[in-house]
Amino acid sequence: MDWDAEVGRGREAVRMQAWTEAYDVLARADAAYPLEVHDVELYAEAADMLGRCDDAVGLLRRAYTAYAEAGIVGAALRCAYWLCKELAWGGEFAQSGAWLARARRLAATEPGCPECAYLLMLEAELHFRAGEPAEMLDSARRLAEAVSPGAEADLAAGTAMTLGLALVSNGQVGAGLAELDEAMVAVAGGGPSARCTGMIYCVVIGTCQDLQELRRAQEWSEALAEWCAAQPDFTGAYRGLCRVHRVALLQLGGAWPDAVREARLACAQLTAGYGGQAAGGAFYQLAELHRLRGDLAEAEQAYRDTLHHGWDAQPGLALLWLARGRREPATAAIRRALGETTQPMRRARLLPAAVEILLAQGDGGGNEAARFADELEGIADARGAVALRAMAGQAGGAVRLAEGSAKDALPLLREAGRLWRELDVPYEAARVGVLIGLACRALGDEDSAGWELDSARRVFERLGAVPDVAQVDRLTGRGGAGDRHPKLSPRELEVVQLIARGRTNHAIAAELFLSEKTVARHISNIFGKLDVTSRTAAAAYAFEHGLVQRDTPA
Repeated sequence: MDWDAEVGRGREAVRMQAWTEAYDVLARADAAYPLEVHDVELYAEAADMLGRCDDAVGLLRRAYTAYAEAGIVGAALRCAYWLCKELAWGGEFAQSGAWLARARRLAATEPGCPECAYLLMLEAELHFRAGEPAEMLDSARRLAEAVSPGAEADLAAGTAMTLGLALVSNGQVGAGLAELDEAMVAVAGGGPSARCTGMIYCVVIGTCQDLQELRRAQEWSEALAEWCAAQPDFTGAYRGLCRVHRVALLQLGGAWPDAVREARLACAQLTAGYGGQAAGGAFYQLAELHRLRGDLAEAEQAYRDTLHHGWDAQPGLALLWLARGRREPATAAIRRALGETTQPMRRARLLPAAVEILLAQGDGGGNEAARFADELEGIADARGAVALRAMAGQAGGAVRLAEGSAKDALPLLREAGRLWRELDVPYEAARVGVLIGLACRALGDEDSAGWELDSARRVFERLGAVPDVAQVDRLTGRGGAGDRHPKLSPRELEVVQLIARGRTNHAIAAELFLSEKTVARHISNIFGKLDVTSRTAAAAYAFEHGLVQRDTPA
């Protein structure tokens, strides 16, 4: 082996973000002769990007020790930062804290070292996890003051990210989003390292989703997808967490089969011993998709997995109980969740479900539902996000409709529908369409009601929202022989959509994590229910009945 040439190949592979090659080459070189400490850092980054947590931790410890013994304090602190992050992602919080304490002692030997700012970034993150927004903002401001304009790219971008998150956490949303945009501009320029880039994408997209800033979240999610596509062997924890955020956006955008596939990948990735603390978010998104498609047993199991990983299963679990007719448990659960939630944006996640559940109770829940709808309207007015305004209008319209004020409900509902369509959220737009149809019916306009309900039904069919299709059928008197197509199960709808996209049985099995034998059984059932004898006929049926759009890419 030409050792120098091999190390050079490893460095180039890191530069090209070819992580498997970088890891393998540097591992071979290191086995032949110990790498220089800078190359150990690169080796650790490759391990991180491949989800090899234990390897990354060991390599970062080694690099930290080598730098510290050589008196290169700044580089040692940089390694300590990533080491603490790795340990925290692996659930080793005590070890992470111990290494932070060790790094602080080292930093005290060289006060004023630029890389001391990495420790302030960790300090701010600890306050964030502890629910201490004021303390986090104090740490973030000291961090921003400590980082000079010429700081290394990871430190500069990480500082903007940390300050932005701290400002948002303290209610300074506009200023916080501006800082987060600054971090994303740095990422888009390609300056920060790959692991820093992945971290910033996840934090920024997640924060935008929490704030219901869907346009921003979608824009950065598309950029993230391009970045991930350029390095297909990136499988680290941030890839799993990025997938969780992407699933939520795919669900909102109506790409449910893609969302299910990404959710399953995220669950597998985040339960593989790296980033397990975030696995609950992946299982929650998977549970939501199962619930919306009518796979209630699978949804229940996914909600159980959500709770097992320490994640809140509300409001989805309460809505699952409502779907099963368990109104009292659903009401108790959503009231309990709201009772222990004070932060406005977190309450905004719960309030639409609370309105829906309480209105389903009948007369007994109307007043409480109205109060919750008013609260949601207040949050929307204060924050101004388009999605919040759509949520508030939808909830307010539903309350007025339940109160018998259909005329007052219609303007709110039409505006909510317009906003959901503007955001390209077809499922919620269709749900609003159902409410508009009911309002038209209440005002004696039965023909318009029929058009609204039929339009909503087509969207639900295309998405595979089986419970919503059934609800519209009940409202319109459809059923049995009068159905526009026989009932396909959610899984059969998924299979027929993939058939329409030209997928083979083998490809369908791989995409849905099924055996080919199971796929063949589903296809046989589909042929029987649709009374067709070929894949071509099944695909034609899917297109004709709006189960899949003709411009859906293969």
